Amino acid sequence: MLKKIYAVIKKIVFAFLMLYGLNYFISSLQIYIPINVITVGVVSLLGIPGLSSLIILYFIVK
Repeated sequence: MLKKIYAVIKKIVFAFLMLYGLNYFISSLQIYIPINVITVGVVSLLGIPGLSSLIILYFIVK
């Protein structure tokens, strides 16, 4: 049980770091993906495809 909790926390932290790193590197292009519960949840569940889908969604909505 403790291993599963550790794995979930590790995924959430990794998702947060991926979003933060993305925002840091593409801030010069003035693209900003907000870091909130929904975006962290999408990235932690889907990984890199989730991150790229958030970027595509940003361009569709904008």
